[in-house]
Amino acid sequence: MFKHSADRIPILCILIVSALDFYLFFTVDNYYVLGIYFFLMILPKSQICAWNHHHQHAPTFRFTVLNRIMEFFYALHTGVTTNLWVLHHNLGHHQHYLDQTKDESRWTRDDGTKMGEMEYSLIITITAYYRGYLVGKKHPEEMRDFLIFSAITFALLGVLVALKPAAALLLFVFPMITGLFMTAWATYEHHAGLNTDDLYQASFNNTNRWYNLFTGNLGYHTAHHYKGGLHWSKLPQLHEKIKDNIPKELIRETWI
Repeated sequence: MFKHSADRIPILCILIVSALDFYLFFTVDNYYVLGIYFFLMILPKSQICAWNHHHQHAPTFRFTVLNRIMEFFYALHTGVTTNLWVLHHNLGHHQHYLDQTKDESRWTRDDGTKMGEMEYSLIITITAYYRGYLVGKKHPEEMRDFLIFSAITFALLGVLVALKPAAALLLFVFPMITGLFMTAWATYEHHAGLNTDDLYQASFNNTNRWYNLFTGNLGYHTAHHYKGGLHWSKLPQLHEKIKDNIPKELIRETWI
């Protein structure tokens, strides 16, 4: 069922959170409790964004139907639907991150100056679906699934809102918005300020054990761009092979 056994524990944890969300949706009517839960879960759910990113680079399951079901739950946590990151990130950012005039996650303004952290995060959040759609015009197969399953996701979300509006907002809608923002915010530190055409000098890396435990080795970012389709569990080994080419000032060791 799983393509890589390393995905079992992360997927189990994410599905447990999803089950808790739906349990609260159907059993709790106290909006103060749901509001507190929403705020308490912002940071834990922000870690799910990294796993959604990995999934859209290397799908978790051998069967497409299981991947599509998983993507529905990912969307409710992160605000990123099926193939949005395939288009925006894989086929967009990964192809253009060395050219800030084209990068879908560009961190420079039109005049070439560096954006601030919040400025970047808000712009990437607001433009994510539009920029993904633009990339999709060149990739009709990926675009088709993006449109179909995004429509299904938002239709089901509409049903949840119709059933229990306030609970749906606190358990699903608001987390989707904050998840998309947290995803954008997390990507700022990956490349901001590194305007170069050398892939070894274009990404900041973080080798902290805890950071990589919770993000699925996303700290090995140069290795990730070096081989974007490589499963997250294999990034540390690739990093070891290429780390001598990475400037030491681009390697950090901080958890946060």
